Amino acid sequence: MKPYIVVADGMDSDVFKKLQADTNFEVHPQSKVTQEELKELLPKINGLVIRSATKVNNELLAIASNLKYVIRAGEGTDNIDKAECQKRDIRVSNTPGANNNSAAEHAIALMMTALRRTADANKKLKEGGWNKSEFVGVELWKKKIGIVGFGRIGQIVAKRLSGFEPEILFYDPFLKESPFDYAKKANSLEEIFSSCDIITLHTPLMEATKGMVNRDLLFSMPSHSILINASRGGIVDEKALYELLSQNKIRSAAFDVFSEEPLAPQSQLRSLENIILTPHLGASTEEAQIRVGEMAAHQLEQFFINNNLLNEVRV
Repeated sequence: MKPYIVVADGMDSDVFKKLQADTNFEVHPQSKVTQEELKELLPKINGLVIRSATKVNNELLAIASNLKYVIRAGEGTDNIDKAECQKRDIRVSNTPGANNNSAAEHAIALMMTALRRTADANKKLKEGGWNKSEFVGVELWKKKIGIVGFGRIGQIVAKRLSGFEPEILFYDPFLKESPFDYAKKANSLEEIFSSCDIITLHTPLMEATKGMVNRDLLFSMPSHSILINASRGGIVDEKALYELLSQNKIRSAAFDVFSEEPLAPQSQLRSLENIILTPHLGASTEEAQIRVGEMAAHQLEQFFINNNLLNEVRV
């Protein structure tokens, strides 16, 4: 019997067509399914490809009696209960590296938007205004930038920013020294938060990083500073962040990710003028979607046809 594959959260259509044309697989015809549709399909699914929307939790796994393989088309796997998957002998993989450039570029886009207030100016201009003096910005050139998490994405951010001649500090407990002569390792998170003009977060969400950016760190930031999070929701204490911004204790923030997604309509963060909010767009480029789709399709072929497990993620 051919393995039955479902792509729950969408994938590049051309890659999906190639997968459908592969005679070794039976593929669900839609590249995006609702949660209700997914529940109906689960009993016969053998391979499941997801992005960030689908939560592979105990409720889902209890229905998926024939599931053998879950691929997170992206890097972070915090929306997958990996311990429960291991109990049920379901293998889990991600697509490391495919989203990295897009995620790094989005963090920098948020940074520039916060510094130059382009989103606010665009909104005001379309409303009929022409308030140049209201939107005086700040240069990125020669600023002190703190990068929290200096893995693949954090290092791409540093490379892309190097042309602005910044002073770069990074914090990463897994990296002993800087791979670049223009980036220096900070002694602590406290040093990053208390001294940098711009702080950008690039760490995975796990027990060690959950709530890592707490009230004390947030309130130690200089009043002119900016905080960027295009990594994972749950790393920052959002209640403390709201308090910080509502009291204008820092210049501004820009967030692409949140502890609960979609961000609730009643979230207090939506009411603030000094935060930029985007709906988890870090990997949402045409190029990234092609890369993650191609990688996921290759991993499916390797797993089901060649019994070869690529990029496994375990607890």
